[in-house]
Amino acid sequence: MNYWLVKSEPETYGWGDLVKDGKTVWDGVRNYQARNFLAEMKRGDLVLFYHSVSEKAVVGLAKVEKEAFPDPTADDPRWLSVELVPQRDFKDKVTLNQIKTDPRLQNIGLLRQSRLSVMPLKPEEFEVILGLGN
Repeated sequence: MNYWLVKSEPETYGWGDLVKDGKTVWDGVRNYQARNFLAEMKRGDLVLFYHSVSEKAVVGLAKVEKEAFPDPTADDPRWLSVELVPQRDFKDKVTLNQIKTDPRLQNIGLLRQSRLSVMPLKPEEFEVILGLGN
């Protein structure tokens, strides 16, 4: 199993929207590195959902339901999407400040490539954040 973090502005499409919808096509990614990460996602992989910009916190846990397919919002079939389903809310949001100050998370992609909207996590990084959130 692989572990991932996806970022979205809560005002555009937040965790509450995913929970209400029951699933979503994760589309609109227009960064080549993020697209390549979407291509690596496998059904059953776990995904941390991060609210960017206004909230800056991990707020929920999702799962990859459908592996990479052409992004329906793109004219170019090279752009990809996956389908995500919610698993559970975080009891406690894990803030960017918590992540920055936790020595176990000093090399996490969220801090090194802060503008990337899809990124892999090491299993130990995933477990630390999951523990902080629940």
